[in-house]
Amino acid sequence: MSAEAATRSSSRNAGWEIVDFAELPGVPCPCGTSRRALADTQDFPGTIHQVDISNDARVHYHKRLTETYYILSCGPDAQLQLDQERIALRPGMCIVIRPGVRHRAIGRMQVLNIVVPKFDPDDEWFD
Repeated sequence: MSAEAATRSSSRNAGWEIVDFAELPGVPCPCGTSRRALADTQDFPGTIHQVDISNDARVHYHKRLTETYYILSCGPDAQLQLDQERIALRPGMCIVIRPGVRHRAIGRMQVLNIVVPKFDPDDEWFD
């Protein structure tokens, strides 16, 4: 396999899989735009999303999904609302958001979101 083929959006081998988020299409989500990977990988228990969060993220929650946000980049005033609490963010932080926690990002940021079990759009709830 050529180096170019190995870096395409999803390249599989018997022992590994490579994902290039730059090759994945962005889809709208309550937080902004998400590039979702590994949804069709049967032996991986979750999905991994690169999310570009806009200023107008909507408060939402999940009944089954646990999300882990790893902050890649953010502005100096970026925050994460978890239920009624607001947490100041900076690059390098990691936050686990369990089912039932109402949450939203405040301010522009880019996060890596690890979702377990696999992301299901039917498990996004709004009050």
